[in-house]
Amino acid sequence: MNSSTKLMNVSSRQLHAFLEVTRLQSFAKAAEQVHLSPSGMSMLVKELEEQMGARLFHRTTRSLTLTDAGRRLQPVAERIVGELRTLGAVLDGSESAVRSRLLVAATPMISASLLPDVVRGFAETHPQVQVHLADVEVGTVRQEVLEGEADIGFGFFVKPAVGLSRQPLCKFRLMRISPPGAGSSGLAESQPWSSLAGLPLVSLPSGNPIQVVIEKHLSRLGRTHEERPRMNLLGTIIGMVRAGRGHAIIPSFAMEECLRQGLGVAMLREPVAHLDLYLVSRRGTQPKPAALAFAAALKRAAARLPG
Repeated sequence: MNSSTKLMNVSSRQLHAFLEVTRLQSFAKAAEQVHLSPSGMSMLVKELEEQMGARLFHRTTRSLTLTDAGRRLQPVAERIVGELRTLGAVLDGSESAVRSRLLVAATPMISASLLPDVVRGFAETHPQVQVHLADVEVGTVRQEVLEGEADIGFGFFVKPAVGLSRQPLCKFRLMRISPPGAGSSGLAESQPWSSLAGLPLVSLPSGNPIQVVIEKHLSRLGRTHEERPRMNLLGTIIGMVRAGRGHAIIPSFAMEECLRQGLGVAMLREPVAHLDLYLVSRRGTQPKPAALAFAAALKRAAARLPG
């Protein structure tokens, strides 16, 4: 019998036993947890090792640690056991257990600036729904929604993405942020784009959807092809501005964080420019009612922001 055939005989009981021993680092404690005798627990793990064709634990009188094979098996076993538990809940008629979980993917600054209060308020109004938030870059938001790892995503999707449905949720005005001490700190009167002439800028990468919009306005100042520091994350840009490395143009949803860090903030005008934050879902699927309610809560939170 080859190794692949042996693996077909691995049981969920064996995987569960393996995970409990890994978690508790003790055969005796794991056996007590799942109501087995220590010898029964050892037998399950031994059978699993035989089917894997490798030892899963280093055993000494004082310690119990995973081998390389055990470390490789752990995430696979966790996924299989987790999926079996979810399937069991559905088959038992508890489909609500699956529906009550909302998987949200959002870009890091949206996750840090807007979503904490939204998640907190949503938990109060929808206590039956567990929100799981993934703070990832915009390309990963797209990927997780397409692959079904997220129910919905939030990001600045300037262009349509294949396989995604986009719904504009709210608008954020572009603003200039300046280092502490460079003029006035705090929220100042709006400034024309021409006020950026000659100022050193810190930017996002040129291909970033937010930066694509910004560059269109900078082109009128002849500043599209200049060398400047480019950071991948808005949080890093804010930190660089705080450190005096230049000024920056970012969306107004980050205003509260910029003011908290003592930066100068001024909305840009002539022209007034906005960015659309989009709710994205997989094309051909209907978002869960909880997802629509969460998006509405985010929209309300955004409406309370200045600008």
